[in-house]
Amino acid sequence: MYLLLDSKKIWWVVPLLLVITSGFVFKSDLFSAFNTLGNNLSYKVYALHLPDTLNFADESIPMTSPDLRERLDRELLVNTYWQSNMMLLHKRSNKYFPEIERILEEEGVPTDFKYLAVIESGLENVRSPAGAKGFWQIMRTTGKEYGLEINSNVDERYHLELSTRVAATYLKKAKKKFGSWILAAAAYNRGMTGINRNLNTQKVNGYFDLLLGQETSRYVFRILAVKEIIENPSRYGYIFNENDLYKSIPVRLHGLDTPINNIASFAKKMGVNYKILKIHNPWLIQNHLNNKSRKYYEIAIPEEGYY
Repeated sequence: MYLLLDSKKIWWVVPLLLVITSGFVFKSDLFSAFNTLGNNLSYKVYALHLPDTLNFADESIPMTSPDLRERLDRELLVNTYWQSNMMLLHKRSNKYFPEIERILEEEGVPTDFKYLAVIESGLENVRSPAGAKGFWQIMRTTGKEYGLEINSNVDERYHLELSTRVAATYLKKAKKKFGSWILAAAAYNRGMTGINRNLNTQKVNGYFDLLLGQETSRYVFRILAVKEIIENPSRYGYIFNENDLYKSIPVRLHGLDTPINNIASFAKKMGVNYKILKIHNPWLIQNHLNNKSRKYYEIAIPEEGYY
């Protein structure tokens, strides 16, 4: 209706609107991108204080170079402010780290490499577009080369213990070649041949002196950032109690060297259902286990009282 007013008399309309709406539209805090209801302070995004030094697998990383500091800052910011994902990683790490640490220690690999599994898969049995699978994102050819059974019936890339031992074997081989655990971590992403070629071409000896493609350039810093946040949760704003974290379920191992004609029926005999048995044995792909070769397998059966 204001459009019908005489233009000479419209001077009082705008001030009146400002008075009427000042309680809502023109509050100064509403010009912030993030707000809360009531009298609470609006949500803030803070720059992060970078640590002066970092350590990975007993290798010290001085954070003095502007290049290194910016690369670390990027990964710390991305992971700190992706709160839902990082909170899930805190919860899952409590469930899976003890077993991964045990296996890495048995294999003679620093337990810091558990964070490599975190950035590879988020501690889930996922499949990449390229076909890598499991916590350690192992490709089919690599898995077979290192002794995993991979076919339409069984895929041991989804077997946490076996796949962790394969990853450890690869990392030890890379460490022996390059003399550095950090270069071994980079090689897990780029491949030993690719890292070796880059070192020779650029005539340097370490990861932090290499100019690399974006993925491998970010790779080690993702590991460092996730390690820093998970080991210092409250410093980065993550607050939780022990009972908020996911727990591992104790299992007993049922050994066999015969086929399983129907896994659903087998699960009932073991006192669980098909879903629970598959949760604890994701390497069993189908509803049967062929096992014509009479290979010895161990099926994980959860202890009673947890489901």
